[in-house]
Amino acid sequence: MKSFFKYVLATVTGIGIVFLIFFFIIIGMVASAIKQVGSTTVDVPTNAVLYVSLGHEIPERTSPSPFEGLDVPGLGEQKTLGLNDIISRIAAAKSDDRIRGIYLNPTYVNVGMASLKRIREALEDFKTSGKFVLAYSDVYTQKAYYVASVADSVYLNPQGSMEFKGLSSSITFMKEALDKLGVEMQVVKVGTYKSAVEPFVLNEMSAANREQVTAYLNSIYHSFLQPISADRNISTDSLHYIADNYLVRNAEDAVRYRFIDGTVYKDEFLAGLKQRLGIDDKKDISSISLLDYTEKEKKNTSRDRIAVLYAHGEIVDGEGSSGNIGGDRISRELRKLRRDDRVKAVVLRVNSPGGSALASDIIAREVALTKEVKPIMVSMGDYAASGGYYIAALADSIFAEKETLTGSIGVFGLIPNMKGLMNNKLGIHVDEVKTGKFADLLTSPDRPLTAEEYSIIQSQVNDIYATFTGLVAKGRKLDVARVDSIGQGRVWTGEQALGIGLVDRIGNIDVAIQAAANKAKLDDYNIVYYPAVKDPFASLLGSSKEKIKAWMLEDELGEYRSYIEQLKTITRSSGIQVRMPYNVEIR
Repeated sequence: MKSFFKYVLATVTGIGIVFLIFFFIIIGMVASAIKQVGSTTVDVPTNAVLYVSLGHEIPERTSPSPFEGLDVPGLGEQKTLGLNDIISRIAAAKSDDRIRGIYLNPTYVNVGMASLKRIREALEDFKTSGKFVLAYSDVYTQKAYYVASVADSVYLNPQGSMEFKGLSSSITFMKEALDKLGVEMQVVKVGTYKSAVEPFVLNEMSAANREQVTAYLNSIYHSFLQPISADRNISTDSLHYIADNYLVRNAEDAVRYRFIDGTVYKDEFLAGLKQRLGIDDKKDISSISLLDYTEKEKKNTSRDRIAVLYAHGEIVDGEGSSGNIGGDRISRELRKLRRDDRVKAVVLRVNSPGGSALASDIIAREVALTKEVKPIMVSMGDYAASGGYYIAALADSIFAEKETLTGSIGVFGLIPNMKGLMNNKLGIHVDEVKTGKFADLLTSPDRPLTAEEYSIIQSQVNDIYATFTGLVAKGRKLDVARVDSIGQGRVWTGEQALGIGLVDRIGNIDVAIQAAANKAKLDDYNIVYYPAVKDPFASLLGSSKEKIKAWMLEDELGEYRSYIEQLKTITRSSGIQVRMPYNVEIR
């Protein structure tokens, strides 16, 4: 009887969950429909302030969701805005007579340094209009302060805190945990600096990896300090000294070392803002969030187009999804653009740590074919490393930010041997019959590779590395020996990559678009973005499932979620990989 009730309750619970999911979907559809009806115009008051917080997820490109704004766990509890729309909306506000200035309120900013620099540049450009940018926060993390330092005046809560202690990048090593589980990670690779496998086979950085991390972190730190030095009129030597001795920790320290212009409570800051706007103290400030602000539609009748094709995320075989780079999907988009007579040039926007070697090669082939027909430029985001560089190498020109992490020209394979886990920990044994000596190669997780099998896989990895270096040599007009010397899996910043010939210019996506227009001899053109953004309802069920899973993982694991995702990425990767070493997070 107890079993009967248990199964009945389980069935009822399952039905209830399905019902709730569909209930939320219906609500989402209705809310989205209502939103879309009124999305053509935006109610921006006159004498208004544009509120910019950046406290949300910042993907490369805004992805519309029917659940946005709904208070449904994991689905619509928070709006997001892509880097593309952040930049374009700040640019639109620059010439919008209704916007008097920007209230910048960054605290925790979760985005790569190259993207952060792009946002800072947009705010710098906004200031050239003569409009103000004022920054206020209760807490400034280092990334938040990097952005805030662009403001005309920077304020901090008197009891607030501030971080300024230099940049760091840490790696989590899992070898000992895997040893305890009885899992051995078998490594086949090419590249002294190809360190993607290190977290699974070591307990600390190798000397080569420490060398490259130190080099690129110092390069990024130099780029991080320069604009702060210029805008706050503090020498970089002084900034180094202040950070090295951790002299700025609170509001009083920040005033003493001229990092901020004053300490005020929020009501005092708002009172000063009212005074600047000429608003009576008893009235509210007219404001609109960057998340809600919409640009005025620009009309261009030109038939000629420059296509901007976004390739962001891990490179995977097959179609992939909106959050990664499917080899088949992106190569198909390139074929369409190549055959479209209206498209006169292509800018491939790459923000990827790499992934599948096969998918990377498929995309690179389409880049080469496109180059024969029309100009194709590459604009690099936070990352364009390993497979991300592979798909970029054959373009006409490559543009990177100083802080972009690129290169990582190397190849690896990671094969888990779970014999200890299965046999000794779980008591699971596998027996099989095969018709050939190598019939079970890479299909039997309960035994180690033999020496002969290692040799076979190493030969495959060597062949792919030779293909990779040969492709880079062809695209960059370098000797293969030279590519090998700057390859070996080593990661470079965009600034370093410029010096060794891996990129052509330091510049953002706008610079790349202009270069594409110049090469195509275009004066008048439309910019069209690809892949086309799907209607929110078209992929409703799939995206909802992913969002629910992501929310549940975040809710259970919090800051440790990234480690699990990193392990999942490696273990689900099929074939030989051209991937950047681990996930680099600069703090």
